[in-house]
Amino acid sequence: MLLNQMREVMRTRRYSLQTEKTYIYWIKKYIFFHDVRHPKEMGANEVGAFLTHLAVNGNVAAATQNQAMFALLFLYKEILGVELERLGGKFTSAKQSARVPVVLTRDEAAAVLSKLSGVNWIMANLLYGAGLRLKECLRLRVKDLDFGYKQITVRDGKGGKDRFTILPEKLVAPLQKHLETVKTLHQNDLQSGLGAVLLPFAFDGKHSNAAREWKWQYVFPSPKISRDPRTGKLGRHHLSESGLQKAVKIGLQKASVEKHASCHTLRHSFATHLLQNGSDIRTIQDLLGHRELTTTMIYTHVLQNNRLGVKSPVDL
Repeated sequence: MLLNQMREVMRTRRYSLQTEKTYIYWIKKYIFFHDVRHPKEMGANEVGAFLTHLAVNGNVAAATQNQAMFALLFLYKEILGVELERLGGKFTSAKQSARVPVVLTRDEAAAVLSKLSGVNWIMANLLYGAGLRLKECLRLRVKDLDFGYKQITVRDGKGGKDRFTILPEKLVAPLQKHLETVKTLHQNDLQSGLGAVLLPFAFDGKHSNAAREWKWQYVFPSPKISRDPRTGKLGRHHLSESGLQKAVKIGLQKASVEKHASCHTLRHSFATHLLQNGSDIRTIQDLLGHRELTTTMIYTHVLQNNRLGVKSPVDL
């Protein structure tokens, strides 16, 4: 009953399915940790004990501990109507270690991309050429691509913000050709009585035919029809994250790049290479969608190695 209530609230507020699953997971862990006691019978002390257990005995990363904390704070505040702070609880985010991002050189990035093909090649080039996050790329709609102004509109990015970023000239023709195939697929879906996609919260329910309009379709749709786990309706969702992640991993191996890289490394490389080309740091901040400039400044550290011109004793 409690978990179902929590699901309903999160769905009303349009939390992502992944966030919903994650929050439910931590609530279950919390309940079982305290011998299946109902959360309303517990409070700040029990939450603190659980988080301490995760940090000390579970040895989880700071990000994981924060994830559990946010799930519990949501449960008490939004579902049970309890402010844990008023019960004496003082909960602050666990400090995460600042790490310099892994970045590919231009040659390495080009080598990895050359090992990809088809849709994976286009998506990987958007991560590197436009600085998109993987989920932002997968969630692109047809209307988000502006071929005239060569720009991409990223809707509801991290933090719920919209932003503009660049559409690489090199990708215009491949994307337009790709969309021709996608449009044919969409027309076939319409003829089969399908073709409706999940709309953003602001449009859902207000525009009955919008879900079937071409402009709202995903740029990178799944090849398979599936049933929405929330609504139960049949439709075509976007591609999964794992497909491109596997393709990039294989591309790194084929290109003999031994760095601990991933899809997100392409976004890091986008920012670093723009800095190397002399782009303004605040412009890069806007393109990446960072709230704080300090987040973007991390890429300057990658360029500061040997900034004093120090010569190694080996080279001397």
